[in-house]
Amino acid sequence: MPEPGVIRRWGMRCLVALLLFAPAAAFGDDACLKLVFDRYCLGGDLDPLLGQGPKPQIEQTDGQRRALVFQEGPELIYVLAFRNRIYKVVRRYRAATQLRFDDLYGLLRSKYGPGEDQSQFPPYASTASRRLGSIRRGDGRAVHLWKPDAAWHVELTWTREMDIAVAFVANALNAEQEKAVEAGF
Repeated sequence: MPEPGVIRRWGMRCLVALLLFAPAAAFGDDACLKLVFDRYCLGGDLDPLLGQGPKPQIEQTDGQRRALVFQEGPELIYVLAFRNRIYKVVRRYRAATQLRFDDLYGLLRSKYGPGEDQSQFPPYASTASRRLGSIRRGDGRAVHLWKPDAAWHVELTWTREMDIAVAFVANALNAEQEKAVEAGF
C-alpha cells in the first residue's frame, strides 16, 4: 500500500491535469460569478432563469440588452443582461427609510468590510436630515461600494429614482455593455 503522501500527490496531479486539459464544455459554459439573492446567477446565462420559477412581471429588450423585473414580496428585483449574460442584479426596497438603509449598510459591512463611501451631497447637506432631504429632492445620493472580488462588486444606493437598492454587478460584463451603449449598439 503506497504512503498517504504519495496518494495525495498523485491525486493532486490528476486533478491539475484534468483542469488543464479537459474541454471547457465539460464544466459548463455558465460562468456564475456569484449566486445573488439565492436565485440569480451573476455572470450567467439568462435563459435558465426564464425557464424556472415565477415569470418576470416586466421584460424589455433594447438591442443586445434585456431587463427582467420580478416581484419578490414588497420589493422588486431587476435582472439586467447583455448578450444574454446577467451583468447586474438589483433589489429595490420600497420602504426607503434611514433605518432600512442603516440596516442594509450594517449587513453589507459585516459581510464585506468597510467598503468605500462614494456618496454625493450638496454643501448644505451637512446633517443626516439634510442629506435625506437632498436625496428626496434629487440633489444628493448615498452610495457605498464593496469590492470583495475582482470580477464583481456590490453597491448600496439611496437615490430619488430608485429609493434604496442593493446591486451586484459583474465588472467585465458591465464594462462591455457600457461600451456598447456609448458606441450606439
